[in-house]
Amino acid sequence: MTEFDRGALRADLRQRRRALSAAERVRAGTQVGGLLEPYWNGARLAGYWACDGELPLHALPPTPPEAQYCLPCLLPDKRLAFAPWRPGEALKPNRYGIPEPDLPDQSLLRPEALDVVLVPLIGFTRDGTRLGSGGGYYDRSFAFLNHMPRPQRPQLIGIAYSFQELPRLPAAPWDVALDLIVTEREVIRTAG
Repeated sequence: MTEFDRGALRADLRQRRRALSAAERVRAGTQVGGLLEPYWNGARLAGYWACDGELPLHALPPTPPEAQYCLPCLLPDKRLAFAPWRPGEALKPNRYGIPEPDLPDQSLLRPEALDVVLVPLIGFTRDGTRLGSGGGYYDRSFAFLNHMPRPQRPQLIGIAYSFQELPRLPAAPWDVALDLIVTEREVIRTAG
């Protein structure tokens, strides 16, 4: 395996994620929740439904009263839209079995409407390069960020275990860089 063999890197890092005990995942999620507090602001905040060993978001800081918490929904064109959701509201499995809000399409928000987006990942580098699951949903959905000035754009925050850090990973032309990465150990400000 070379360090740039994305398929092999994904398989290895996924296996390491899955090998964590439930207690280790919960502990990491609690630590990340505490570190996220200064960055968890805005009117529209998006998370994700953790699966396949992803770092859980059970300990997020409380959503500000005036804010909407959103979850991603898959669109037919392999992009994401985001649906406002509160615990207890209806969910349905998407084509990958991941729960997403059961709302009509007209209730969904476009990625441009968000303020803060927590992004799951398989691996990352400190410059903000993200190794995703390979479907390209986040990169396609947030491609507009590569041409938008920072103050006017949603902030992308990668959420990861510290062992998911890679020493190097060449960015593909379609990759959208992360603004921050939060692990159970630290907040990493990227060059993205």
